[in-house]
Amino acid sequence: MNNETLVRMVNRIGDFFESMPDREQALRDIAEHVRKFWEPRMRREMLAYLDEKGGEGLSEIVLVALTRNRAMLEEGLVPDLTK
Repeated sequence: MNNETLVRMVNRIGDFFESMPDREQALRDIAEHVRKFWEPRMRREMLAYLDEKGGEGLSEIVLVALTRNRAMLEEGLVPDLTK
């Protein structure tokens, strides 16, 4: 999937959770949503994008959520052997 699409998708998730009154819970919920509903390939690509581009284009809440909860997002991922 293209990085621009992933960034747009995850920012929309962030927009939804940003209105929560408990910011710490919102940060966890963003990462949990990505872990639960994004296929492993998409999570791998997002984490690689974070490493390569430093999260360019991500909203502040999404960048913090993905960075703080990286271990959760990596759970169950196996290396992509197609590259």
